[in-house]
Amino acid sequence: MLTDADTPTESRDTTPVIATGTNPLAGIGVGLNRYSERRDDDAWLVAIAASPAARYIVLDADLRAYTCLTPDGLRLLRLDTQARDALLPRDANASFLGEAEGHAYFALRVDALEQVVQERLAARAVDLREEGLSLPTLDAGLFAYAKGLFHWQQSTRFCSRCGARVERRHAGHLLQCTAPECAQPHYARTDPAIIVLVEHEGACLLGRHANWTPGRYSLIAGFVDPGETLESAVRREVAEETGVQVGAVFYHSSQPWPMPASLMLGFSAVALSREMEPRDQELEDVRWFTPRQIVAGLDAGELSMPTPLSVSYCLISDWLLQRAGIDLGDVLAGRTGGGDVRMNFIAPGERRGSG
Repeated sequence: MLTDADTPTESRDTTPVIATGTNPLAGIGVGLNRYSERRDDDAWLVAIAASPAARYIVLDADLRAYTCLTPDGLRLLRLDTQARDALLPRDANASFLGEAEGHAYFALRVDALEQVVQERLAARAVDLREEGLSLPTLDAGLFAYAKGLFHWQQSTRFCSRCGARVERRHAGHLLQCTAPECAQPHYARTDPAIIVLVEHEGACLLGRHANWTPGRYSLIAGFVDPGETLESAVRREVAEETGVQVGAVFYHSSQPWPMPASLMLGFSAVALSREMEPRDQELEDVRWFTPRQIVAGLDAGELSMPTPLSVSYCLISDWLLQRAGIDLGDVLAGRTGGGDVRMNFIAPGERRGSG
């Protein structure tokens, strides 16, 4: 449990929503040894890059990963050293990701490879958001890792201190300023963002942006400001976007979200009341949903959930299971048996609480 000295008094005691599973993009941490202490060991890197155990995953200019369909399903395309030398440009710089399952993984970004890959390897480029769930945990995690690393490399071409060009060092994990009088090192950045399931006496708070597809709702989220604690960021974002005042804040889980460069930190929180008065007008609609309302909306096709690739889905799924014994996976698969349940939505634009 995360706490602040300035935590307000909530309306009633509650227990945190506990993480019950592993997010597809977070599972890579279990099986991957990143060997961060050896990224500056050039001799070691050259040796493992040329070894039979080396495997290269390939991303295109849009940071889509090349995949192939196997008897076991969709998998990242993995090139061994021989295939890499035969197919890829000699000047393609590989970034070291780490070792897992007996292989040393490297990532390459190649701009003009689509025709060669499609014709000779029967592979296609896919987007992480669209196909991440179709990949095994290791593959999805490697994809997210490489996508985030390459986005940083692409967006950091000049030194932020003096404006000189930077060059890759430490197997792609350090960008060094080339100006001798500056020589500023630049390391990959990750932007922390909170996402929170706010609950109050049997209902949770969901909102939607105007540009989302009809019926899509999700949790409240936002970036952490400089000098701000995570708990304070939760309370500020919820207050700004919905006007709801939050008391206790509990950590749930986290996940990388390289869309393009975030670390999502998931929380549950307790609202002091259901009064809503949004301040920034960022959301088109905000509503309180009970578990029965969520099930009925999904059954009727009037409500859609975030992608299961996201920590927001995990939070909603765990909340439904722990507060109401409802399995969100069964609901989405149509096994609810709740056809007689009806939604009790607040009319769009109305900002009061509902049960």
